[in-house]
Amino acid sequence: MRTYLGEFEQLLLFALIQLDGDAYGAEIRRVIEGKTGRAVSPGAIYTALDRLETRRLVSSTLGESTPQRGGKRKRYYRLEAPGAELLRRSQEALARMARGLKPRLDTL
Repeated sequence: MRTYLGEFEQLLLFALIQLDGDAYGAEIRRVIEGKTGRAVSPGAIYTALDRLETRRLVSSTLGESTPQRGGKRKRYYRLEAPGAELLRRSQEALARMARGLKPRLDTL
């Protein structure tokens, strides 16, 4: 099993933190697109969330069915402790790599 997170996986996990209990596909997509300006397909979100759930980094539960959704239930996602730890380590590694390099990056 991988012990690192890709960029998109990090974006997903940050969205779960931001949504704090109200994290379902459409809202996750809205947060990522709003914060990054990057278009994200629903399929990419659900595929990545499924992989993260298989790795036990996130968990999901089904909400109540609603008439507005034709009786379908929303699947809500939650960041689990191992996912939070892996996200923390990923961000720390990026910060160490980038430390002090912004002035050089700005001149390239």
